[in-house]
Amino acid sequence: MLHWTVFLIVPLALAAVAGVLILGLANFAGGGSPQRSQKLMQLRVLFQFLAVVVVMIAIFAFRH
Repeated sequence: MLHWTVFLIVPLALAAVAGVLILGLANFAGGGSPQRSQKLMQLRVLFQFLAVVVVMIAIFAFRH
C-alpha cells in the first residue's frame, strides 16, 4: 500500500511546486502585485520543503 501512496504523493508534491512557481513567474511577468509575488515565493519555499520531506520519506520507505 505504501508504494502506491508514494507514487501518488511525490508527483503531486512536485506538481504543486511547479504550479506555484509558474503562478509566481506569471505574476512577475505581468507586472502583478509585489505582495502577491512575496506570498507566492513563500508558498513555493514551503511546498519545496514539503516535497523534499516527501521524497526523503519515499527513499527511506523503499530502502526497508
